[in-house]
Amino acid sequence: MAQGHHHIDPEAGDRRVALAVLVNLGLTVAQVIGGIFSGSLALIADAVHNFSDAISLIIAFGARKIARRPADEGMTFGYGRAEVVAALINYTTLIVIGLYLLYEATMRFIEPQGVDGWLVVIIAVIALAVDVVTALLTYRMSRTSMNIRAAFLHNVADALGSVAVIIAGTLIILYDWRLIDPAVTLLIAGYILWQSFAEIRGVIRILMLGSPPDIETGKVMADLQSIDGVAGLHHAHLWQMDEHAAALDTHLVIEAGAWGRADAIKAAVKEALHDRFGIDHSTIEMECATHACKGAAAYGHQLTSPGASGR
Repeated sequence: MAQGHHHIDPEAGDRRVALAVLVNLGLTVAQVIGGIFSGSLALIADAVHNFSDAISLIIAFGARKIARRPADEGMTFGYGRAEVVAALINYTTLIVIGLYLLYEATMRFIEPQGVDGWLVVIIAVIALAVDVVTALLTYRMSRTSMNIRAAFLHNVADALGSVAVIIAGTLIILYDWRLIDPAVTLLIAGYILWQSFAEIRGVIRILMLGSPPDIETGKVMADLQSIDGVAGLHHAHLWQMDEHAAALDTHLVIEAGAWGRADAIKAAVKEALHDRFGIDHSTIEMECATHACKGAAAYGHQLTSPGASGR
């Protein structure tokens, strides 16, 4: 697997995110006021979600800044995972918002309230226009950043919510269907929850040091063991350092009689990791077959049998 690299001017990206934050904060105020005066829960739901867009963009903005810091004594791997943490915060926020909207919509079904359809439609149209502008500001960056993608999906969900609110307001104007307002709120909440649960799994996988989903760990081990001079591998750790970079830490057993070319074998292993799997960061401890760890498991540092000793 080859890793793709997309170069975007960080400062230009920061300006786009900052502008998107300001636009969304202004829209949130307008939607909340409109929702209160019109009596529309769907519009207030859209406003709450739009506010979360602004917060998610602020978090994304801060994380982008932090992630560009170089490695230091305190963070020897660097600060790249700041963006992953930001994505986790944003998706978690979305899930909480989705559950809250489900509750509020259910209450509205029990106690329907009057809604000013015209005010709802007018504000929702303005909101949709702002959502489109925000999406255009963040789309390009969302393709290469899990952090920005979380904020972008906040915005996409909000744009769909605006469309749904426009439809609801129109039906209220034409037919006085008051229950359409909480019904649309349920749809918005359902989409938010579906999107969030789908995306948050990848974020958690990185934070749990899981292996990259697009790299088959077993194939990595098999390919490396097929290299001439390699007797085996154990104590392997394959994980994602951040969204775009994977790393491997392993013990490499050199065949008996091949220790004289151990450095060349190690170089061949590193070359295979780069060429076949796009893994450029690897830490390899070499062992000769005669003195290799006994009872060592293929993955992790546990032993395969009680009483066995390893390093």
